[in-house]
Amino acid sequence: MYSNMLVNCSGCRTPLQLPPGAGSIRCALCHAVTLLADPRSVPPHPPSSTLAPPPPSPYNHAPPGPPPNPHGRKKAVIIGISYRFSRHELKGCINDAKCMRYLLINKFNFPEASIIMLTEEEDPHGPKFPTKHNIRMAMFWLVQGCQPGDSLVFHYSGHGSQQRNYSGEEADGYDETLCPLDFETQGMIVDDEINTAMVRPLPHGVKLHALIDACHSGTILDLPFLCRMNRSGQYVWEDHRPRSGVWKGSSGGEVISFSGCDDHQTSADTSALSKITSTGAMTYCFIQAIERGHGATYGSILSAMRTAIRNVGNDGGVAGGGSVTSLVSMLLTGGSLTGIGGGLRQEPQLTACEPFDVYTKPFSL
Repeated sequence: MYSNMLVNCSGCRTPLQLPPGAGSIRCALCHAVTLLADPRSVPPHPPSSTLAPPPPSPYNHAPPGPPPNPHGRKKAVIIGISYRFSRHELKGCINDAKCMRYLLINKFNFPEASIIMLTEEEDPHGPKFPTKHNIRMAMFWLVQGCQPGDSLVFHYSGHGSQQRNYSGEEADGYDETLCPLDFETQGMIVDDEINTAMVRPLPHGVKLHALIDACHSGTILDLPFLCRMNRSGQYVWEDHRPRSGVWKGSSGGEVISFSGCDDHQTSADTSALSKITSTGAMTYCFIQAIERGHGATYGSILSAMRTAIRNVGNDGGVAGGGSVTSLVSMLLTGGSLTGIGGGLRQEPQLTACEPFDVYTKPFSL
């Protein structure tokens, strides 16, 4: 009956894309249900030459909870998956999620109501259990209705993998993937889908930071440019735009991703850093860089993270002590105490929509 129709939310007036044939739609921001029968909800269609409709979301609902502040919003999705009771079990991922939530609230003033946590500690039948469907839904919730000035954060700690790419768009022949809790039955979430869901819709003035603590995660958002940094701190930007010419950047927004390792590397789940319990090496080193005053620029963060990981197990290294250890000890009581010594074979990576001077560009969430 209807197709490609925009309706204003009856609660917050945000334009929503009505799925074909639907008589109503639920807003992902204020959760109000808008009925198509109300003619006042239908805005005039702007000329296609001046304003294109926003990309539709395949989901017309979102995880429950209070909506974020509509003015100067900060929103975050934090995912920690331990795969407990399986052969894929990890020890530090839920710890990572808790630490990241604490950091966003207490260091960067994110409202608690604007942070969605997906972990196995949530209701297995609810929308915050880290299944493939729920992670997809949370990604769309994060970006839907975003406006200039918004700051968005997506943090993932769990398994990452790769699968063969047959389109020829990946230089190494593989797509990078995230592994939801039910990946063995429902499949993995591919970098192309993550790019489509969270990167391409972002308009000018919106900022998204992704923090991905997973194996094979270097280009997990499929961003066009990767910052290649050597041990002395020198860096160059690599062009990862597909040969097909398809644009994998945003619609004007700023997207920057910190990843736990390069596409061909694996990330570690270890207690060698905190000396207390297991954490993801990348998440721990990112938080430590912020807490120890290395968060002024993207370059200073990336250098501090790489130094911390290289120094694990070395005398005079940065493992243990400091404000991050107090943060971890406040949250955690258990976990594997088998550390990984002699250094971790992973190199945190930085990718972005556009190249920039990593040592002068200020970092902020």
